[in-house]
Amino acid sequence: MATPHSTVESSEAQDLIDVTSYTRGTIGPSLKMLGPLRDGGTITAGTPPGCWGPMITPIFQGGHEVSQPVFIEGADVGDAVAIHIERCEPTSLATSSGVMTFVDGRYLGDPFVAKQCSTCGTEAPASYIDGIGDEAIHCHVCGAEVSAFRFSNGYVIVLDKEHGVSLTVNKSIADRLARTPNESALIPPSSEQHSILALARADFDGLGAHMRPFLGNIGTTPAVDMPDSHNAGDFGSFLKGAPHAFALTLEVLQAAKTDGHMDTNSVRDGAILVCPVKVPGAGVYMGDMHAQQGNGEIAGHATDVSGITQVRVDVIKGLTLDGPILFQRLDDLPPMARPFSPEQRQHLHRLADRYGQKDIEENAPITFIGSAENLNDATKNGLQRAADVTGLPYDEILNRATIAGSIEISRLPGVVRVTFMCPLSILDKIGLGKIARAQYGIQ
Repeated sequence: MATPHSTVESSEAQDLIDVTSYTRGTIGPSLKMLGPLRDGGTITAGTPPGCWGPMITPIFQGGHEVSQPVFIEGADVGDAVAIHIERCEPTSLATSSGVMTFVDGRYLGDPFVAKQCSTCGTEAPASYIDGIGDEAIHCHVCGAEVSAFRFSNGYVIVLDKEHGVSLTVNKSIADRLARTPNESALIPPSSEQHSILALARADFDGLGAHMRPFLGNIGTTPAVDMPDSHNAGDFGSFLKGAPHAFALTLEVLQAAKTDGHMDTNSVRDGAILVCPVKVPGAGVYMGDMHAQQGNGEIAGHATDVSGITQVRVDVIKGLTLDGPILFQRLDDLPPMARPFSPEQRQHLHRLADRYGQKDIEENAPITFIGSAENLNDATKNGLQRAADVTGLPYDEILNRATIAGSIEISRLPGVVRVTFMCPLSILDKIGLGKIARAQYGIQ
C-alpha cells in the first residue's frame, strides 16, 4: 500500500519535544510528524493505555493509541536511531485486562482494525459510554451496543507505583471504579479512547502482583501505513489478504514493518533500543505502557496504563537494520549473558593459562528482537537478523545463544528476543561498541 512521505511541523530542530497528540490506532508515513528533534534531543510523552481502551472504542483502526511520531534530524533511510529510555512511569491508579473474545458481526476481517456497528452498519462509528459492564459502549449513530470485544476472563487491578505492588479487586470495587473510570485511569485529555474500567469485569480478586513498568509499543515509523498494533511479524500477518483498507502482501509487510509492537518486558527505564530508520526522519513514537508482564504475555493482553515516558534519541549513521536491537538493563539480562565480574575474569585468565589458551574474547551482551507468525519462525528471524548485522555465521550465533545467551519469549504468538555475547570488535565496527560499553560499564 503506497503512502506519501510525512510532513514535519517546523524546520528548526528542537532539543526537547513534548508530545500530547496521538494517532487513533495507525502509524505510517502519511502521518504528520512533530519536530524536527535534534540528534541527541529528548522526547517526553504522556501515553494513553494501549489494547483494551482502543479495542472497545470503534473509531480506532488499531489496537493501541500511540504518540504522534517525531522527526529526528539527520536520520535517513538506512540509518538507525538509539532510543535511550530515561523514564517509564505509570500514572493510572487502576486498570483492567484479561483474555479476549470477539463479537461476530461487529468487524470486517479484523476486530482491531475494521470495527462496525452491526445494527446500523456504520464503519468505525463514534461512540459513548452509557452505564457499566459488557454493554456500556454504544454507537453514536443509532445508540446500539457496539463493542467488538468481550472478556472470556478478566480482572480489575489497583496499582501502588510508589511501592511497586498491585492487587486484583472484587466486583463491588470494580463497579465503583467503573462509574467514574477516568478518575482512576487518568487517561490524557487529548486521548480518544474509552476506559476499559467501564466494563467492570472482575472474575478473580485478591491476587497480588509485582509492578515492573515497560513500554509495549515503541520504535520507529514503518514504511507503509498500518495499524499500530500490527507493526510486528505476528500481528502483522493478519494484514495478509485482509478484507479492509490496510491489507498488505507478506513481502510488503516484511520490508515495511519496524517491529515497534514487541511487548518485551525489558524495554523499560534504563534500557536502550536501537531501531531501523525506514522513513526519512525515523518517526519515533511510543505507547502501550504496561504496569507488569511476565515473559510471553500469555493472556494476549497485560495491564495497560497511562504513563509518562521520556527518551533521548541518537542517530547512528549507516547501520541498516531490519528490526530492533535491545541493550537491556544489566539486571534484566539472562544469567548466561551477563558480563563477567573482575573476579570472574581473573578465574578465566587462570583457566586459560592452565591450558595454554592465549586469547580471551572481549565482548558484551546484545539482544536482537525477532518476530514472525509463530515462535519458531520468530526465533529464526531473530537469529538471522543477528547473523546479518554482526557478520557472524548463523550457526555460530546458535552456539553463542546456547552457552552464552538465551532465547526468551516476548509475546505469543511470535515475538522473541535473542541474546548472546558478541565480540566488542564487531560492535565497534557496526557503531554499537560505545553504547555497549556505556550500558555495561566495560572499559
